[in-house]
Amino acid sequence: MTSAVLTPWWRHRRPATTVAVDDLGSADPTPILDWRHPQVQHLLAAARETTQPGERALLQAAHRLISETVRPVYALNDIQPVSRTLARGVGSCSQRLAVLEAVARAGGISTRVRGLLVDGSFWYSRFPRLRRLVPDTVLLAWPEFRTGQTWLNVSELYAPLDALGAANPRGFTNTGSQTLFEALASTAVDWDGSTCGSDSCSSFDLSALVREDLGRFSSRDELFAAHGQTLCPPARIIGGALLGRRAAGAADARRKVTG
Repeated sequence: MTSAVLTPWWRHRRPATTVAVDDLGSADPTPILDWRHPQVQHLLAAARETTQPGERALLQAAHRLISETVRPVYALNDIQPVSRTLARGVGSCSQRLAVLEAVARAGGISTRVRGLLVDGSFWYSRFPRLRRLVPDTVLLAWPEFRTGQTWLNVSELYAPLDALGAANPRGFTNTGSQTLFEALASTAVDWDGSTCGSDSCSSFDLSALVREDLGRFSSRDELFAAHGQTLCPPARIIGGALLGRRAAGAADARRKVTG
């Protein structure tokens, strides 16, 4: 059972747009993707120092650096500025994906996001004792990057889905220590069922979990402005405070061990 009570009442609002899909996307800064901030510029410079020239190589280097420097935590504020995430050194998968988008835009690569409403049961394994509090759907901003003349889905940042699936047939199960953000480097994350054949679907096909495809937006700012965040404000404030306290406690414990 999931909780519809925690879902914002405006979740099903749909934006009106006449913009062609291929025209969506931008490299401009936004309140969330504040890539002019020195923190983002520093990360971009570090990514460039660790890789060969090329847009895809830059994105991969940035992804690796974010995985190394921004610790994964459960956080609920999807509209948090990227500079804030970098300053804190911790972030959710959504917040870390936003960091990757900001670095891309800082490097002149246009980005856009696809809005996916994913069934809350996908997160049951993360919260086995809190299933009744998991929202019925979770709004996911899934990035795409303009590399050359085509749009690159973040699921295929490192390799095509078929190649990733062959290397790791089990796929991403949302269990264990690996997060969705880290999984992109080695695991097929297929929200469309594109890896399904005529007879059956692959073990890494996640399309059955997608309740609704909200389409593409020029930025995650536009997506969340149109559809709201996953949790209503009161639940987000309370949950964020609890999760933030857990993150702070873990950080203090780590400092005591390494200090």
